[in-house]
Amino acid sequence: MSYLSNLIQGKKTNYLNSFPGAEADNDDHGSEYYFVNHDEFEQSIQNEEFIEFTRFSNNYYGTSKKAVIDVQSSGKICILDVEMDGVKNLKKTHLNPRFVFIKPPSMEILEDRLRNRGTETEESIKRRLDKAIEELRFGEIEGIFDLTITNDDFEQAYEVLRSFIVEDVEALKRIRGM
Repeated sequence: MSYLSNLIQGKKTNYLNSFPGAEADNDDHGSEYYFVNHDEFEQSIQNEEFIEFTRFSNNYYGTSKKAVIDVQSSGKICILDVEMDGVKNLKKTHLNPRFVFIKPPSMEILEDRLRNRGTETEESIKRRLDKAIEELRFGEIEGIFDLTITNDDFEQAYEVLRSFIVEDVEALKRIRGM
């Protein structure tokens, strides 16, 4: 189970990403993910409908402006799981987002985790590890992230993330006089 899944199950957040792909029978369209075909996604990019998007392994991933506005309008917290490009794009917005970098304890452990999934090809493992090296370098740049969590103990890392979010929510409530 992921950190976001834990947060969502706790009804603390909403999370919505769009990306193209064929929906599997167990996909919950409109819950965590909204699936569109490549042409629709590219048209949405042209129409500047995304707050952030990236392309990885020949697939697009992104978050629509409408999804973020809908979550905010419902009075919920919008948490996005974005790649490095998404962080760069979100930094340019008026949203004043907070950023958490969750990193592996080491590249060796990350590689073991990818291999133990049993779902990755050698090529995809290499791509993911190359991307991870780039992201780890990005994560070391001062001022990019508000918090860095090392993912060595799931429960402990989750609690650090949850506490960070709760503190932000409480601060926001004080600012808004709630």
